[in-house]
Amino acid sequence: MSSHQVEGGNSNNDWYAWEEAGKTLGRSGKATDYWNKYQQDNAIAQDLGCSAFRFSLEWSRIEPADGEFNKEAIEHYRNVLQDLKTKGMQRVVTLCHWTLPLWFAQKGGWHGKNPEKDFVRYCEFVIKELGDEIDILITLNEPTIPLNKGYLAGVFPPGKKSIAAFWTARNNMIKAHSECYKLVKNIKPELPVGITQFCNTFETAGVLRIFNGLAKKFEVFYNWGFVKKSLDFHDFVGVDYYATFVFSLKYPFIARKTTMDRWTDMNWGIYPQGLYDVCMEAQSEFQKPIYIFENGLADANDKHRKDFIRDHLMFLHKAIDGGADVRGYFYWSLTDNFEWNKAFEPRFGLVEINYETLERKIRPSALEYAKICKNNELELG
Repeated sequence: MSSHQVEGGNSNNDWYAWEEAGKTLGRSGKATDYWNKYQQDNAIAQDLGCSAFRFSLEWSRIEPADGEFNKEAIEHYRNVLQDLKTKGMQRVVTLCHWTLPLWFAQKGGWHGKNPEKDFVRYCEFVIKELGDEIDILITLNEPTIPLNKGYLAGVFPPGKKSIAAFWTARNNMIKAHSECYKLVKNIKPELPVGITQFCNTFETAGVLRIFNGLAKKFEVFYNWGFVKKSLDFHDFVGVDYYATFVFSLKYPFIARKTTMDRWTDMNWGIYPQGLYDVCMEAQSEFQKPIYIFENGLADANDKHRKDFIRDHLMFLHKAIDGGADVRGYFYWSLTDNFEWNKAFEPRFGLVEINYETLERKIRPSALEYAKICKNNELELG
C-alpha cells in the first residue's frame, strides 16, 4: 500500500498537480479512503492471515511546508502503526513512495540543489517520532521508476527528458538514501533499513540471441545499479518483481515474456520463473536477506490471481532451496488502488474496491492466499 494510491485527499504533492494538469487517465480524489478506513483494511489483512503489512507515509502530509511539520499527521500514522501492532502484524514503512511535497518539487525536486538534506531532515523527524513503531524501514520505493519515467520518458513528474537531470537526480537519491541510513543507525541501530528495487529479467529471442550476454549485463545494471552505488547502506535487498522482458525483432517493442499464454490486464506476461532468477541474482550479488515487497498483477476478473500467487511462491521456494536468503513475501496489493497515470482502471487488489461506494469485497483469490498465510505452506496439485 502506498499513501497516494490509497489514502485519498493528498492535494499537496507533485502527483496531485500532475493529475490536475490532465496527465493521468483520472484523478486520485478519495482513492480508497484508507486515511479514514485504515482500521477496516488492517482488519481485512489480519483476517487473511497476513503477519506483516507494508505501507508508506505521505511526506507532504507530515511536512506540508518547507521545515514545518504537522503533528496531527504524525499522530495519525502513529495510530495506524499501533493498530497494526495490536492486530499482530509487523510494520514495514516506506518513507517515500514516489510522491514529493509541492514545496520540494518547486525547489527542483531530486534534481535540485542538495535535496538530500531536506529528505534527511524529514527522515530524522519520522524516526524520532515513530521509530519505535517501525519494524522495517524502506527509504525509497523503486527509485529507478520515477527516474526513468520522470527524467527520461517524461511521463511521470517532473516530466523531463534530460539525461543530465536524470544523473543528477539519481546521484541525489543515492546520497539521500545513504545519509538516511547513517542517521537511522545513529538513532535506532537495530532497525533494518534499505530500499525496494523494481526488478526484471531480460532475455533475447530469435536472431538477437547473440546479444543475450549484453542483455544480462544490462539486467544487472538495471536491477542493482542503484544498490551497488550505496552498497554499504543496505541491511537487506528489497525486490519488486512483476515481469520478464524479451528483446526480439518479432515485436515492434520489447515484449513481456509469459508462460502458457497468460497475460495480465496491463498486458504484462506472467512468468513466475523470473522471480526465482531475480532472487538467485540478488543472493549472488549481495549475500543479504531478501524481501519480496511487491509481486502482483492487474486482474479485474480474478482470473489468474490464484495461480499467479501459487506459481510465484513455488519458484520462490525453489530459490530458497537454492540458497537465497528470502525472509518475506508481500503480494501487491491488499486492495485495488489508484494506479498512477492509469488511474483506477488496473485492479491489483486481493480486495475489490467499489469506487462509487468505497465498499470492500473479498475476491476468491484472497481466500486462497489466506490459506497459504495461515498454514504457512503451499498446497500443490
